[in-house]
Amino acid sequence: MNLLQKQGFYNSLILYAGTGLGFLNLIILFQRILTKEEIGFYTLMIAVSGLYAQIASLGINGVIIRYFPMFRTEDKTHKGFVTLVILWSLLGFIAFTIPFILFKGFVMQYYEDKAGAGLMVEHYYYLIPISFLTLVFMVLESLARTVFKNVFSAFLKEFLLRLMTSLAVLLMAMSILDYDGFLTAYLIANALIVALLWYNVANGGHFKMSHINQGILGRKNELLNYGIFSVISGGSFGLVQSMAILMLSVLANQSLELVGIYGTFFGIAVFISLPAKALGRTSYQIVSEAWVKLDLKKIDRIYKKTSLVQFIIGSLLLIGMIINYDHILFLMHKPEYKQYFWVFVIVGFTFLVDITGGLNGQIINFSKYYQYTTFLVTIAVFVCAFLNWVLIPHFGLLGAAISYLIVMLSLNFLYWLFIKIKFKLQPFGFKYLIVIFISAVTLIIGLYIPVFDAIFVDIIVRSGAATLVFVTLILALKVSEDISALFYNIVNKIKLR
Repeated sequence: MNLLQKQGFYNSLILYAGTGLGFLNLIILFQRILTKEEIGFYTLMIAVSGLYAQIASLGINGVIIRYFPMFRTEDKTHKGFVTLVILWSLLGFIAFTIPFILFKGFVMQYYEDKAGAGLMVEHYYYLIPISFLTLVFMVLESLARTVFKNVFSAFLKEFLLRLMTSLAVLLMAMSILDYDGFLTAYLIANALIVALLWYNVANGGHFKMSHINQGILGRKNELLNYGIFSVISGGSFGLVQSMAILMLSVLANQSLELVGIYGTFFGIAVFISLPAKALGRTSYQIVSEAWVKLDLKKIDRIYKKTSLVQFIIGSLLLIGMIINYDHILFLMHKPEYKQYFWVFVIVGFTFLVDITGGLNGQIINFSKYYQYTTFLVTIAVFVCAFLNWVLIPHFGLLGAAISYLIVMLSLNFLYWLFIKIKFKLQPFGFKYLIVIFISAVTLIIGLYIPVFDAIFVDIIVRSGAATLVFVTLILALKVSEDISALFYNIVNKIKLR
C-alpha cells in the first residue's frame, strides 16, 4: 500500500467516524436540543468563521503548499519559511479584524427585522476568537501536510472536535449549560485541538525557527502575488459554498430558521465529499511536489485515480442517502422537512459533481496558470450571488440549492476544459458511463425494496442490498483497479486472521 493509499485509508476511517458523530449531532442531538434559530446561528458561525480565517490568512495556506518544497532544507530551518508563515498570518488577521470591528453596525442593519437576529447581535464578537483559532489550525495543518503528516490533524478536526461538540450539547440537554455556555465550550474545544496540533507539529522536529533567508526575501513579491491570488481564489470558493447560507440569512424573513434547515441538509450531504477530503489531504501535496519536478505523468495518474474513485464512492453515498431519506427525517424528528426533499437531493448531487472533478482546481493552482482559477472563482461569486438574489425570493431553499448546483457545475466544467486544453490531461472515459449505469440500477433496487415496519431493519436491509449490488457490479466489471485492490487486500487480511 503506497503513501496515498495508506494515508487515504486512515484519513477515510477518521473522516467517516467523525461524520458518524456529525450525523449524531446534526440529526439527533441538535434537532432535539437546539431551536431552529440556534442551529441556524451555529451554521452561520461555522460559515463566517471559515470565510473570516480564509480571507485573513492572505493566502498563506496556498503559499505553504506550493512553495515549501522549493525552500526545504536538511537543517529543518527551511530558510526561515516558518517565521514568514507566522508573521504573515498574524499581520493578515489583524488587518482583517480591524474593519470587522469597525463595520459591525453596517452588518447588523441587515438583521434588524429577522427572526433570531438577537443571536447574531449578541455573539458578533464571538466570531473573532473562533476565526483566529480556525486560522491557526489551518496554518498548522498546511505545515503538517508538507511533510506528509496529516492523519493526526484529521483526527482532531473531524473526530475530536465533533465529539466535544456532542458533549457540549448533551450538557445543554441536562441544563448544565445554556446556549452561551455551549458556544463557550465550542470555543474551548477549538483551542484544545489547536494546542494539540501545535504540539504534534513542533514535537515532530520537521521545522525550526530562524531568520528569514535572503532566498525567500528575494522572492517576496512572487510569494505575495501568489498569496493574493490564492486568498481571492480560496475566499471566493468559500463564498460560493457559503453564499446560500449568507443570503438566506439576509433575504429570508425566517432568516436563521431557514439557515438552520439548509445547513442541516448541507451538513448531511457533505458526507458525499469525504472520499475527496480523505484523498486530498495527501494528494494535494503530491501534486505540488510533482509540479516542482514538472512530472505531468504523475499528475495525470493521480488526477484519473482520484476522480474515478471519488465518483464511485460518492455515487454510492448519494444513493444511500436518497433511499433512506424518510428514515433520516424520522431520526431527525422533523417530518415537516419532507417538503425539502429536492433541496437535499440537489445539494447532494452538487457535492458529487464537485468531487468527480477530482484535483482539477489544485492542478491549476499549483501550476503557473494559478491566476485562471482566481479569475473563474471570483466571477463565480458574483454569478452565485446574483442567482441566489433572483431565486431565493421565488423558490426559497430550493432556489439556493439550484444556484449552488449551477455554479459548481459550471466551475468544474471550465476547470476540466482548461486542463484538457493546456496540459492535455482529462480523467473521464467509458468507465464513468458504467458507474452511472450501476448507480441507476442500484437506486431503483434501493427504492423498490419492500418497506419493513421496523425502521432499523429497513435501513440495514435497504442499505445492505444497495451496497451489495453496487460493490458487486463495480468489482465484477473491473471499474477501478484501486478499489478492487483495496477490497481484495482487506479480504486477504481477514482470511489470514
